Amino acid sequence: MVGYCANGVFLKVVVGSISEGSAHTHSGDLVGEKLMKRFIVPAALCAALLSMSPGQSAAKELVWAGCGITKKAFMQNLAEAYEQKSEVKINLQGGGATRGIRESAAKSVDMGGSCRFHIEGDPAEANAYFEPVAWDALVVIVHKDNPLESITLNEVRGLYTGQVKNWRELGGNDAPVELYVRNGKISGVGRTIRKLVFANYDKEFVAKHVVKSSGPLEKAVEENPYAVGITGISSARKRNVKVLKLENIEPSYENIRTGDYLLYRPLYITYNQTSENRAEIERFIRFAHGREGKKILRNNNVVPYTDALGLVMKQVEQDRRARDMGLYSQ
Repeated sequence: MVGYCANGVFLKVVVGSISEGSAHTHSGDLVGEKLMKRFIVPAALCAALLSMSPGQSAAKELVWAGCGITKKAFMQNLAEAYEQKSEVKINLQGGGATRGIRESAAKSVDMGGSCRFHIEGDPAEANAYFEPVAWDALVVIVHKDNPLESITLNEVRGLYTGQVKNWRELGGNDAPVELYVRNGKISGVGRTIRKLVFANYDKEFVAKHVVKSSGPLEKAVEENPYAVGITGISSARKRNVKVLKLENIEPSYENIRTGDYLLYRPLYITYNQTSENRAEIERFIRFAHGREGKKILRNNNVVPYTDALGLVMKQVEQDRRARDMGLYSQ
């Protein structure tokens, strides 16, 4: 296996051994039957083997923009703790995963928050380096008064293709289904649904309501008794909604950590490795991976990336299933 450290040096892992070499600093999606599967090695693991790259003088403020799920789940607490420790303020902005990736790549902001990997071949995302810090799960949410408790993957497909139109078809009340989805096809949630549920990045969803971000989607489900949508568990836990089991498996902390819950994904910090604030960015990343940072994540019911490295291999299986369903042949 090949993994990339934050300073551009990669670690080659073969049957449990680790060797050091040099490589291009970008990796693609886990694809097919390649002999060398790629995954990202977090800074906490690299730090024990590699010295930090030289950077410029410490910044007094870093600007972070991106994924609303990440922001709501733990970034606010992480940023506050880091400011107390370092006196460096983290200015948190929203805008979604795509904004986070592209503006950090262009150095318009220092860091991005993303719940998806880069789009292969997209020049706007080519200079973004991805550092995984946590694991999240996609969950189906409904109004708190909806009697439904669990849903299957096939039923989720039926909802998103417009085949399921009434809650009675899923064992619920005789009432219309009102599906809420994100606009576009490259949002973090939307792209992950298309990959893991449909194996088709171009899949069109049939929905009554299209919203600009996960925040309005979650709020709508809180208020609309007929609503349904998919969001990240990390932010759904902080809403007054019902989170459905998937295939009768609850998206609990432990089920996400072990990979027993099916729809999981990494949450990333993205940045450009030529940023003038790279040294401070990487100090913040090491803080996120450290004891205090991981405690903050766990206190927010978020699984730290290094607590569940076994999911990396399960991601290979995830990708193989998507490929077998035709994801890369379209």
